[in-house]
Amino acid sequence: MIAASFKTALARNTACMVIGQGLRLVIQALYFVEIARSLGVRNYGAFIGVVALVGIVYPFGSLGSGNLLIKNVSRDPKLFSVYWGRALAITAVFGAILFIMVLGLAKFALPPEIPRLLVALIAASDIFGLNLITQAGQAFQAFERLHWTAAMQVMMSAGRLAGAILLVAIHKHPSAQQWGYIYFGCTAVVTLLAILLVLGKLGRPKFRWSFFRSEIREGFYFSASQTAQTVYNDIDKTMLARLSTLEATGIYGAAYRLIDVSFVPVSALLWAAYPNFFRAGARGISSSLSYAKPLLLRALGYSGLVCVVLLLSSGLVPYILGAEYGPTAEALRWLAVLPIFKALHYFLCDTLTSSGHQGTRTALQAGVAIFNVLINLWIIPAYSWRGAAWSSIASDAALLCAVGIAVAVISRRSRVVVAEESPAFSGI
Repeated sequence: MIAASFKTALARNTACMVIGQGLRLVIQALYFVEIARSLGVRNYGAFIGVVALVGIVYPFGSLGSGNLLIKNVSRDPKLFSVYWGRALAITAVFGAILFIMVLGLAKFALPPEIPRLLVALIAASDIFGLNLITQAGQAFQAFERLHWTAAMQVMMSAGRLAGAILLVAIHKHPSAQQWGYIYFGCTAVVTLLAILLVLGKLGRPKFRWSFFRSEIREGFYFSASQTAQTVYNDIDKTMLARLSTLEATGIYGAAYRLIDVSFVPVSALLWAAYPNFFRAGARGISSSLSYAKPLLLRALGYSGLVCVVLLLSSGLVPYILGAEYGPTAEALRWLAVLPIFKALHYFLCDTLTSSGHQGTRTALQAGVAIFNVLINLWIIPAYSWRGAAWSSIASDAALLCAVGIAVAVISRRSRVVVAEESPAFSGI
């Protein structure tokens, strides 16, 4: 029975992603501990504040071209070279524009004690490098060859761990800017390797500048959706750096990082299932939802277990990261419920995306992002990182409710339309 189940592409790809992300999880944990301890809570807070700011705009560097690649190539593999070429060209053009915008935005969004060179290093790494690495992974994802996608993610984490070890060997307590140099160098190396892998395994790009207006709009929706997602996940870290202290940013950022690490197995399942979502969604939202339900139940069971483990083990955090991260244990207990909320709304969001309702998903996520920013403007100055934790819980809960209602309403409407068009209903 078990052997038979692994004959399915989804099972094999999920296994590849779980193994790859499991290895990545271990590497990330080592890298996170090394960096958090060596930088200290203040320098780590500065680094996290910049990463969060860049993360808000970086999805527009690709304009959703990686998602469009998966959607179209998973249905027709012959289109790969065209969509791969578009992804590279769009990232080069829009990435350059966004890089300049981030440097200007940082003057207003970040405290003056954060070096602008650190902003430039992280912006270049994520807007160009991270986008290209992600698109390379999506290229293999479209062909359901996720062992290469997983390999790229492991390479990224392994490179940063090696860089962190090297940096600490040179400087026992480095500055955030010194870590920025290593961050940039590691990303550049992995970016080059990822592009070479795609060229060698999948083929060369074709650069065609003709675009369908509908695809431009859909690509914008993908980018806006990811940006909105980054806003309600990470804007609180940038706002903490500006409205509170870098120490508070480091405390909260460390706790949220642990939440992200705990969510890796669910992310692996989402990556593996994404091409199949589009195939199911081609037949409508009911088909996409039917595909999502069994996967969602598995993810929900895991997330519930993670919530319990985080609550019980949070007291270990200061022993691992250092005494100055003591308040991170409390922050982790507050945030422990997030994996449950995220498991639910991620699968429901992919149900909307794959069935042609990316615009609805984007609108809902944008609404939650605006809510998150507005509540943080009040709650962070009043309650510092505790306020950020409360707003994160409220935002993820609000998104879950909104997306759940949207899926239910659209599914009901689609069933009504099908019933009205059926011969029995029309009397034919």
